[in-house]
Amino acid sequence: MESIQINFTAVLVAVVANFILGFLWYTPLFGKAWAREIGLDTSVKPTGAEMAKGMTIMVIGNFFMAYVLAHNIAAWSFVPGMEEMPIVSTVLNTTVFTWLGFYLPVDIGVVAWERKSWKLFAINTGYHFMMLLVAAIILTHM
Repeated sequence: MESIQINFTAVLVAVVANFILGFLWYTPLFGKAWAREIGLDTSVKPTGAEMAKGMTIMVIGNFFMAYVLAHNIAAWSFVPGMEEMPIVSTVLNTTVFTWLGFYLPVDIGVVAWERKSWKLFAINTGYHFMMLLVAAIILTHM
């Protein structure tokens, strides 16, 4: 039985890249709209301890996501014929099917059950899709 090999350097690069993406997505790109949609008072700045705690939790979450995604990509390499599939197909299949199966249902649930807006849904699910895409690109190219 073959074992799955995980490139931990690629996982760590994906974690850093997604940390940067999260900062850009929720600060200059969509920060004001996101804050408005969740009812966040932007005049109240979080303390240093609150920021450190939030960033630490985000990095841990990004690590779990990248590690599991790397494992998933590696597991699919055992399927006959996968070696002939272009790497772009691997990246897109990984991104789209992981997003459709695991992120999109949760994001839709937030609209359905927590009565959050479709605008917030678009911001968050767009980030989830891009985060998976960035991680899949890194994990398949390193």
